Amino acid sequence: MKKISFLLLPLLVAWACRPAAAPIDKQQENDTLAAAALYDNKPIPSAGIEIPRNLQGNEGKILYRVGYTTSYNARNKIPNWVAWHLTASHADGLNKRSNEVFHEDNEVSNPRAYDSDYRSSGYDRGHMCPSGDNKWDKTAQEQSFLFTNICPQRHNLNAGAWNDVELQCRAWAKRYGDLYIVCGPVLYNQQHKTIGRNRVVVPEAFFKVVLRQENRSQGRKYYKAIGFLYENRGASRDMSRYVRCVDEIEELTGLDFFSALSDNIEDKIEKSADLRDWYPLREIK
Repeated sequence: MKKISFLLLPLLVAWACRPAAAPIDKQQENDTLAAAALYDNKPIPSAGIEIPRNLQGNEGKILYRVGYTTSYNARNKIPNWVAWHLTASHADGLNKRSNEVFHEDNEVSNPRAYDSDYRSSGYDRGHMCPSGDNKWDKTAQEQSFLFTNICPQRHNLNAGAWNDVELQCRAWAKRYGDLYIVCGPVLYNQQHKTIGRNRVVVPEAFFKVVLRQENRSQGRKYYKAIGFLYENRGASRDMSRYVRCVDEIEELTGLDFFSALSDNIEDKIEKSADLRDWYPLREIK
């Protein structure tokens, strides 16, 4: 993939996430979209909506876990993507991360990431599927600490804006019931920094896309989608600065998200993103 400067992202957003012309009656337009585009009476499988398609033909090794699915890149020693279904009942639980330790994944061959690769590297062991989304099950919590679910992240990002969006997703799951989430690294340079003896690749940025599904009257389902893009460094805690439409994240990653949805729904929910459609927003402390 060609190198993409973060300085160009506002231009990409303006093109890929361009808004429609302002209607005379905004409420009427919203009602029309909800009826014509965001509802679908076709049965959609409850599992698998979150799994993306790789349009570049390099899927990696797919690993199925209790709480998530990951596509592992053996060359980079990090995941290509991690996807999971977050429900209201999975947004909390009794299994605490204090009981777990990061550990290598025996399902992938050496060379692979070890804890020693991260030690004194200047980078955190950054969860893709967060520990906090796996407290509902002991095995799920343990598997979230596998290095096939981890990427090198700057501490100010991992403990700051990235943690904020993880907490926000759990709040949304409790409110809306069903979220389908995919996140992972963005590698836009030709050459990448690595850490440790096993040369674990350090991503230049990270993406996260979120699909919300609400069950409405008469068995209808309502969908909204939003994307986020974070440079791998400390930055503002203002979540609105990282909002991107899903179409743009697809352009950056070569992945096709939420393709299990019908085309008319997918096309409309992926071309724009507005944080104002995603309440409640947590207060950042």
